[in-house]
Amino acid sequence: MNISEKILAAASGKDQVKPGEIVEAKVDMAMVNDITGPLAIQAFRKIGVKKVWDKEKIVMVLDHQVPADTTKSAELHKIMREFAKEQGLPFLYDVGFGGICHQVMVEKGHVRPGELIVGADSHTCTYGALGAFATGIGSTEMAAVFATGKLWLRVPSSIRINVKGRFKRFVTPKDLILHLVGNLGSDGAIYKAIEFAGPTITSMSVGGRMTLCNMTVEMGAKTGIIEPDETTFAYVEARTDKSFMILGSDSDAKYEKKIEMDVDDLEPQIACPHSVDNVKKVREVEGVEIDQAFIGSCTNGRLEDLEIAAEILKGRKVSRGVRLIITPASQEVYMHALQWGILETMVKAGAYITSPTCGACFGGHMGLLANGEVCISTSNRNFVGRMGSPDAKIYLASPATVAASAIAGKIIDPRDFWEAKY
Repeated sequence: MNISEKILAAASGKDQVKPGEIVEAKVDMAMVNDITGPLAIQAFRKIGVKKVWDKEKIVMVLDHQVPADTTKSAELHKIMREFAKEQGLPFLYDVGFGGICHQVMVEKGHVRPGELIVGADSHTCTYGALGAFATGIGSTEMAAVFATGKLWLRVPSSIRINVKGRFKRFVTPKDLILHLVGNLGSDGAIYKAIEFAGPTITSMSVGGRMTLCNMTVEMGAKTGIIEPDETTFAYVEARTDKSFMILGSDSDAKYEKKIEMDVDDLEPQIACPHSVDNVKKVREVEGVEIDQAFIGSCTNGRLEDLEIAAEILKGRKVSRGVRLIITPASQEVYMHALQWGILETMVKAGAYITSPTCGACFGGHMGLLANGEVCISTSNRNFVGRMGSPDAKIYLASPATVAASAIAGKIIDPRDFWEAKY
């Protein structure tokens, strides 16, 4: 079996499972945020169960509209706080104590290899970076998980993507996943498990792995996953003292498809409006003028993303007429970026730093775009109306490409930017 099948077999008490099989699996951790949580709570109450199945296995994160921007969002936050108090839930990450849910889940030690984790958010697949089988579910499904701790799942078939080669300067895991989404298409992996492997993945940081797994859902995948290794163990053991299973794919494991990829010659990539699989080389769209640049989100708001952006921004100014919004993914990332002088570099360049939130990424309550405006963003979706006006255009790229474009005032390949010495 491959790693996904092994995790689902263990979760459902079976010796083995196969693609297409329906299993009833025990959930190890469940997560909701301030958009999906109130709906799950409402559905949980309709079920009629008085207490959640395990208060230690539910994580609630306020991240999408924080601090509350309207009375309605404040009421939703209140529902979550009251439910956490009523049920005695110890893991409520309120305003100022967490950040974006997927970053919080990983850095607070709620994700461990070999576990089955569900979240009422489509980018829950991010946790596959640590060798967990993680997937997004609906709020009513989450209510059932709150009540029983179980969920039925159809075992997905798997696509294995072997990656070799070394990234050139200013080429990043974001460019790799954009390239793959462009090749496979937004419907190229519907209900599949995408398993990343190979020396490039092994040498990648946990943050880079999270970026890859995060965007597998943009191909329609059920999950993205990477076998845990020494990098994984070091990260997890520094954040939790709970034990975990070490599972990996058998040498004769079966896959629906295998893809070989070499990043030696990979160039910076960009997803053009209005589909995440409308991917081109950045050089092919250089010169498109921008109104806003955004660095953040659960895809690219981590410390290493801010570091590479700061390297480009240092000693330079954001182009007049361009708004550069930067959102650290969590309070922990914010604090480290503050202590290490990264945020100071960004502010001096003219960036606007926000508190950790999903706000700008999903067009929630800050950084919205007006009619006809163009934004280049490190986030994961460029659907029509995603960041404000349906008449705006969103391009998706790496932190290096976004930072360089903010300085140039137009989309530019970060390698060209560096050589031109803006």
